[in-house]
Amino acid sequence: MKNIIIGRTAQKKELEEALSSDKPEMIALVGRRRVGKTYLVSQMYEKHIDFEITGLQYGNKREQLENFMLRMGRHFPDYDLQSIPKSWLKAFNHLTLALESLVKKTKMVVFLDELPWLASRKSGFLTGLSYFWNSWAVKQNIVLVICGSAASWMIKKVINDRGGLHNRVTRLLHLYPFSLSETEAYCRARNIKLDRYQILQMYMVMGGIPMYLDQVKPRLSAIQNIQQICFAPTGYLRNEFERLFASLFGEYQKHIAIIRALATKRKGLTRTEIIKVTKLTNSGKLTGILYELETSGFITIYGAYGKKAKESLYRLTDSYSLFYLTFLEPLGKNSQLDFTQLSDLPLWKTWSGYTFENICLTHITEIRKALSIAGMTSSIASFIARPKDGLPGTQIDLLIDRSDQSINVCEIKFSIEDYVVTKKDVENIQTKKQVFRYHSKTKKHLFTTIITTMGVVENQHKINSVDQVVTLDELFIMP
Repeated sequence: MKNIIIGRTAQKKELEEALSSDKPEMIALVGRRRVGKTYLVSQMYEKHIDFEITGLQYGNKREQLENFMLRMGRHFPDYDLQSIPKSWLKAFNHLTLALESLVKKTKMVVFLDELPWLASRKSGFLTGLSYFWNSWAVKQNIVLVICGSAASWMIKKVINDRGGLHNRVTRLLHLYPFSLSETEAYCRARNIKLDRYQILQMYMVMGGIPMYLDQVKPRLSAIQNIQQICFAPTGYLRNEFERLFASLFGEYQKHIAIIRALATKRKGLTRTEIIKVTKLTNSGKLTGILYELETSGFITIYGAYGKKAKESLYRLTDSYSLFYLTFLEPLGKNSQLDFTQLSDLPLWKTWSGYTFENICLTHITEIRKALSIAGMTSSIASFIARPKDGLPGTQIDLLIDRSDQSINVCEIKFSIEDYVVTKKDVENIQTKKQVFRYHSKTKKHLFTTIITTMGVVENQHKINSVDQVVTLDELFIMP
């Protein structure tokens, strides 16, 4: 796997351009924990990095500065730094002097990883960083890469800073989890020869998080891997949940409270419903927590068709968090369970349906391509209606509102075999379309679309009532 970078095409291009540009560059790279930020920078800039430091989780100012001194000794063994700097201003001044001693024809590269940990409270780190950039680096042939897993912190403290770092970032790069197609490519690169359904099974548990997928072993099935990684007492993901949130957020228990609330509701929750379930105060603090969870990739906000923004739905879309809360946490720390036993439980079917729905919602680009509307302006939304005027309440998984006066009314069905459209399904779909048209007052044509895993049996109900079918294979299409 050395030197192989799966996907990340846009990010690689930006990093290459920054290295070859004729101006100093400050690159901010954000993305949730375990998504591969460090790996990407290390592989792209491996031979060019002149100084690299990673912040210490829970480290105080002195510990971070001692870490800096040790890293200086590694990168600049001839530089005389015999004691720990007393401030970040002095630390960055030492780095400036050390970099000035280099003789290079190519750009210098400085990589500051896990910036939120380096910038411990009241440490003066950001002041030192702005001094380093504004007084020296901005006039040099240099690339400064700053990286952080707490995306909201990076955006607030650096990208939107109104002080010395204001407008200093020249390139902002977001790193997202792998798509299904990228996960397949990652497995192939590691000689993991599983079919797409088995890859989907792992994706439903781990999402597209490279470090989680790195635990998968060749010559084992998806179920065998999940058993070892998640259900074994020493499995990598058995107790990942709390340490993941603790590494990202200060008052992380409030973040977890929201995650727990969302895990219980397939349709998602409005802000008002979140407050009711969690008992959290309706305040700017809550707004900040929701923003942190969204920017870190744990939750996604979906607009409700024809509704105001305040009625938007928050959904838990992080696969691992949902799997952990559904199956792992109830086990306790020492209990064991055969993962294959779960497939017969009603809870398994509910979880599978919800998780597959989430995966479809994060692969809208692929779905648009499968529907031959990739080049067409379109928007997505959910739809929920309460009983009214003699019509029943209903929920539609996914609406794709298109600029050609059409709307795809999508039914998302997880199945381990070809899905059979029944008379009851047809009646249910027709009722949903009737209720949707009544509430939305739309005049657009409504296409009935089924998104499923294996396909749909060609019976009369399917032929007469379903317009398009999108299968798992089409979710693996490279955008």
